[in-house]
Amino acid sequence: MVDVLFLDPKLLSGIMVLGTLLCAYFSLPFIVFAGLAIGYLYSLGTSTVTLAILSSILVVLTFSITRRYVFTFPIFFLMKSLGFLPTISKTEKEAIEAGTTWVDADLFSGKPNFKKLLAVEYSVLSQEEQDFLNGPVETLCENVIDWEVYQNRDFPDHVWEILKKDRFFGLIIPKEYGGLGFSATGNSTIVSKVGSRSTPLGITVMVPNSLGPAELLIHYGTQEQKDYYLPRLAVGEEIPCFALTEPGAGSDAGAMVSSGEVFLGEDGKPWLRLNWNKRYITLASKATLLGLAFKCYDPNNILGEGVDRGITCALIPTSTTGVIVGDRHDPLGVPFYNCPTQGQNVEVPLDAVIGGSDYIGKGWSMLMECLSAGRGISIPANCAGGAKLVSRVVGSYSMIRKQFGLEIGKFEGIQEPIAENVGISYMLEAARLYTCAGLDLGIKPAVISAIAKYHFTEQFRKSINHGMDVVGGAGISLGPRNLFGHAYMAAPIAVTVEGANILTRSLMIFGQGAIRCHPFALEEIKAIEENNLGRFDKAFWSHQGHIISNLVRWIWFELTRGYLIWPGRLGGSARYIQKLTWMSAKFAFFADVAMILLGGGLKLRERLTSRYSDILSWLYLATTVLKRYEADGKKKEDFPFVQWCLDYSLSNIQTAFLGLFKNLGSLFFGVRLLTQINSVGSYPSDSLSSNIARKMQQPGDQRDRLTHGIYLSEDQQDPLGRLEYAFKKIHEVKPIHLKLRQAVKKKQIQKESIHLMIENALKQSILTQDEVDLLREAEALRDDAVQVDQFSQDDYMKKSV
Repeated sequence: MVDVLFLDPKLLSGIMVLGTLLCAYFSLPFIVFAGLAIGYLYSLGTSTVTLAILSSILVVLTFSITRRYVFTFPIFFLMKSLGFLPTISKTEKEAIEAGTTWVDADLFSGKPNFKKLLAVEYSVLSQEEQDFLNGPVETLCENVIDWEVYQNRDFPDHVWEILKKDRFFGLIIPKEYGGLGFSATGNSTIVSKVGSRSTPLGITVMVPNSLGPAELLIHYGTQEQKDYYLPRLAVGEEIPCFALTEPGAGSDAGAMVSSGEVFLGEDGKPWLRLNWNKRYITLASKATLLGLAFKCYDPNNILGEGVDRGITCALIPTSTTGVIVGDRHDPLGVPFYNCPTQGQNVEVPLDAVIGGSDYIGKGWSMLMECLSAGRGISIPANCAGGAKLVSRVVGSYSMIRKQFGLEIGKFEGIQEPIAENVGISYMLEAARLYTCAGLDLGIKPAVISAIAKYHFTEQFRKSINHGMDVVGGAGISLGPRNLFGHAYMAAPIAVTVEGANILTRSLMIFGQGAIRCHPFALEEIKAIEENNLGRFDKAFWSHQGHIISNLVRWIWFELTRGYLIWPGRLGGSARYIQKLTWMSAKFAFFADVAMILLGGGLKLRERLTSRYSDILSWLYLATTVLKRYEADGKKKEDFPFVQWCLDYSLSNIQTAFLGLFKNLGSLFFGVRLLTQINSVGSYPSDSLSSNIARKMQQPGDQRDRLTHGIYLSEDQQDPLGRLEYAFKKIHEVKPIHLKLRQAVKKKQIQKESIHLMIENALKQSILTQDEVDLLREAEALRDDAVQVDQFSQDDYMKKSV
């Protein structure tokens, strides 16, 4: 057999190439490749000297103990000298190391295991959480009239009492401290529902249960701090706020100037003298307990740990001398408490530091750790609830409002934005449930939370814009009937807070994710920082194997369009799993290409990192849609929503890749051309969009399931209750309307105003009296539902917003 091989070098070459590709594809150990190479060279009759030299090189590369000194050390020295890998500031390092990786690491690897990703189980609401939703949450929503909140610039006293009495400020506080101890999913579902009723209400409920004193105390507080503060926070005896942002330090925490100086108090113990000037602090003027982030200094080294101790978090009662609260900002007229606060020589004992003196200087890592979870709950919950509300309203309004004698929802131009609303609401709810499932497992996914914060707020902004377009004058005319105006004004607020979206997209999702989620990049950086050659050797060469493996996988997937990937299942979703696996390999390889070409300069190329962020984000969002479809029982009638969301996601991935290759330079012209020709997806088709729009325009179980979790009033005086009732009644008389249209077609009656046609149809016995009564009731409801508010001049001059 060996003789045959010697006689057929082409066959040997083919076997070698195939073996090498298989080694790369399956990421087999380098020793397997080395063995194949030596055997191949030997079988070709390579001279002894040449074989010895090449074999020696392969052996040296195979074993770390020899490789690190012959090959790795020069590379290590060069990369360190040139500063090839990015330098990381202390605050950046703490942000990167905060939280954990999760699905993001799988997608970043280029080898996502969808069997594992889709096996994530949604959290099921406990009976206690469900009872709370059906009881106190319903009661709270019934007692809040959004228009009155905006007119009075506050909630009435009895609403504040409900918030305190029913422990809405203690959703996340453990039961042993008097809180409700709800899960991340429970917290999110509650915020989603109250936010769908009123944006200020959603913000007021979510903030005390997000990043703030309670969250920090639960994770880092001393037992004494927990025992004192948590029971008081749970019942609203203490109203919390957390002061982080200041005029010169928004996203850049390192620029913070708020300070705390350690000094010896009259009792001979260490105290803190605090000075701060903060802004945009939610609930500050209402708060009795202020959480504060500041830079701690110990100029006299009283604590024996040096002068500059770093960012620290403390709790200060707002009644403390020197604390200034009371003023309010006016964030686009949305009347939630958003305020500045100052402190002038505020003196507090050292045990005001959250966690005590051991946690001085650990404030930024504490905040990043909590924020890595919090960003995945509160703001996404508000946006998901808002998107479902918009989707439901445009569905009903478009079948009530008529133009040119036809319901506007039957026009393709109207169906297009409705379809985006419906698709967005399906996708955001899928991502909300999936993200919260991870949080309930104890995962603190910093990158996933950043993806959630950015895309929920951006997609909701798109959703509410579409909603305003569909309802037209009913959206821009403020008054008790308006369901969208206030949400439209509030949308930019969510975009701005907890890490402005521009920053989140351009720096955090990929900028931090490229280091945090990459299998080897962070190890390489740490090895260089620690001057650890052995650690660098292992990470660097594993990284090279990772690059080669993803290169081979990407080329193979590109050539076969992913059709030969086994998706782990059959059916409509299988093809999408193949495409997402293909895109993950492509993303992983070209992320490494960018890091190799640009090195530490990559983080300065924010337009490029933004496009990488988009690709990773849409891979994640698409994954959550697949999971929702499976969790809902793979209902056939739901698949059009899944298909729309996945087509939408893939089209965004396609756009991001094209932008990436266009701007990486002329070297990538061929790859860009290939990406254009070999497109992974395009925007959902018109027929698919019309299909999902129509599903939201019909009352029934599917529409209710897709918008489940928002507040729905049965009161016909309530603006949403009025719209829903009219929609239902108009739908019920559709067969009678059909009779009228057929009579016009047969020229039994003339086409004129609806009221005259009804009257003539009755005269000619085309309709019965009962049918006429039903039609007249429905038309009266239609007329009422499309009315907008109007005010006398005197009332208008008194109106706030």
